[in-house]
Amino acid sequence: MLTRVIFLIFLLPSVLFSQHTIKGTFTNAKDYKYALLYKILPLSTSYIGNAEIKQDGSFVLPLDASVTAGMYKIVYAMPKEEYNFDIIYNAKEDIEFTFDSETGITYQESIENKLITGYTSSMTLISQSISNFFRQQSKDTLALIDIFNTQRETQNSFEEAAKGTIALEFIKANKPYVPDYFGNISEYIKNLETHFFDNVDFNNVILQSSDFLLDRMYNYVLGMGKDNHDISGAYKKNIDVFYKAMDGAQLEIKSSLLLQLWRSMADSDFENVANYISDSYLINIAQALNDQTLINELVQFKNTSKESKAPDFNVDKTKKLSDLSGSEYYVLVFWSSTCSHCLLEIPQLEAFTKTRKQGEFQVIAIGLEDDEKNWIEKIKEFPDFIHVLGLGKWDNEVGNKYDIKATPTYFVLDKNKRIVAKPNDIEALKGYFNK
Repeated sequence: MLTRVIFLIFLLPSVLFSQHTIKGTFTNAKDYKYALLYKILPLSTSYIGNAEIKQDGSFVLPLDASVTAGMYKIVYAMPKEEYNFDIIYNAKEDIEFTFDSETGITYQESIENKLITGYTSSMTLISQSISNFFRQQSKDTLALIDIFNTQRETQNSFEEAAKGTIALEFIKANKPYVPDYFGNISEYIKNLETHFFDNVDFNNVILQSSDFLLDRMYNYVLGMGKDNHDISGAYKKNIDVFYKAMDGAQLEIKSSLLLQLWRSMADSDFENVANYISDSYLINIAQALNDQTLINELVQFKNTSKESKAPDFNVDKTKKLSDLSGSEYYVLVFWSSTCSHCLLEIPQLEAFTKTRKQGEFQVIAIGLEDDEKNWIEKIKEFPDFIHVLGLGKWDNEVGNKYDIKATPTYFVLDKNKRIVAKPNDIEALKGYFNK
């Protein structure tokens, strides 16, 4: 009996710490140092472990029994939001793959992941056949019906093959619209749009623990109706459809997806669309979740968006920004006398003002400073500006109103103090006025 107990004690660590492995090979190994593994949860990620990528591009990540079945993400470079990919781990099999930055990932081992890549490849080829048929304006209706039958049969075959796997959740959710009859391309595209979310369950934990819902959202919002001349209008219409498709989903999931879409629109200079997301949906969700931080972020962004009235502030002891007159435009520049980029650009801004006709624009320079000593000396070099001292640097009332996170930052206002441009740098500012 004692011998059996000792045997089990020695066996336990090997069972616990050597359950399965993830083996990978990166073809361009010199670019990467480590592979990091995270488990993906619906609203967060959990760090699991890492492995060094060897000179030949290979790495091995052992997975112990505590690593349970689910969705995982491998991060192979920084920033991690860009250099990563999802994998399925079912706690029943090893995973082995080759990754190439140009061609993507190829699995040597893992039935689950092979099912996904095989399904995606097969359905992509069929979609290309349908596109080719309509692009060539073929009249062979029987050929098109055959393609649709192949698409339907392929979907059914993969669903059957994936029974009992995590992969099945993605295969079912990705099931495309397949018509039963021949129709023209406009009708087909309209039906694709109408049925785009038919098989997507926004409360499915597996889908939530992956990029699937995010990709689905972007594919619809950015892809449908893109031939429309009113891009912003098309985006807003698509966002309405997407939000309706999420009916019944948890508020936290709605918030997470819409927030990422909001940030994408803001970063892509579609501020009016970002504010539409905020005003129509996101602020209400944030209020329901009691997320005051998000509410503040959304409100502040809107207050400093193009077409918004610029937040007011004192420019001296007697006047506010809103009291100024006599110029067609006003340029707000947030800078600092200790900022090297500012000390390069502010003299260029001063020189540029001298090349413009009088009354075209007035510069209001808000110095975000820790103390006023250096600032007082420096502003003597720029006598044509209206200077405002913003003590507290990054925690300054005026800077906070405009959500300033870097210097120099520029805003262009019209004569009514409405924000009309937010140039990235001095060259972009010059370009705005030179147009």
